[in-house]
Amino acid sequence: MSRTPADHDARDSAGFAATRWTVVLAAAKGRDSPAAADAMAELCRDYWYPLYAFIRRRGYESHQAEDLTQEFFARLLDKRVLAGVDREKGKFRAFLLAAVKHFLANERDRAQAQKRGGGRAVIAWESLDAEARYRLEPADELTPEKLFERRWALALLDQVLARLQGEFDEGGKTRQFDALKGALTGGLEGTYAAIAERLGMSEVAVKVAVHRLRRRYRELLREEIAHTVADPAEIDEEIRHLLDCL
Repeated sequence: MSRTPADHDARDSAGFAATRWTVVLAAAKGRDSPAAADAMAELCRDYWYPLYAFIRRRGYESHQAEDLTQEFFARLLDKRVLAGVDREKGKFRAFLLAAVKHFLANERDRAQAQKRGGGRAVIAWESLDAEARYRLEPADELTPEKLFERRWALALLDQVLARLQGEFDEGGKTRQFDALKGALTGGLEGTYAAIAERLGMSEVAVKVAVHRLRRRYRELLREEIAHTVADPAEIDEEIRHLLDCL
């Protein structure tokens, strides 16, 4: 597959591979491309809920928050927005939070949110709708910013887990994944011996499989975070930040 100019510019001097956010940043420098629009849309689909939760925690009712979230993404996906991307905000997370704050600060007639959006669904809500998810949030004193950070971290980990499960499914190892995934959180259901008997494996093989599962999870976590930062040097810092958020 040939690379677009934006793809090419998204590599740094060390050869950091172009990712979704670095493609967007490259396009922001003046080289627009379909790849940048697709990359921005994919990032938005992955991380829309933290923004919805942020807007709700700012005091908006559910219907207002849904309209505002959709309208925000409609504007964000407009190619002209790329011209305003601040490359100094190297993380997509930081850019997104700053952008939505600016968007809300500029709102003058909130009652017209539905009219502005025209009822269009820019980002598809999941089967468990946004408000149902929000009602599951703990009734604590988290600020909108802190809630955004926590939901961002959880959304990213969900993406990693989904990718990992997909790899196991494709390899015909769905049962193995279901039996071992608890090892990622320290919650294996049963002893290694019991799991080995259930899966028809040796205990040693189960231990090896758990080791490989954890290693692959760490690899995918780094890859997923790389999609949201502009420099590979930021990955370790972002991992530490995610752990702090959780």
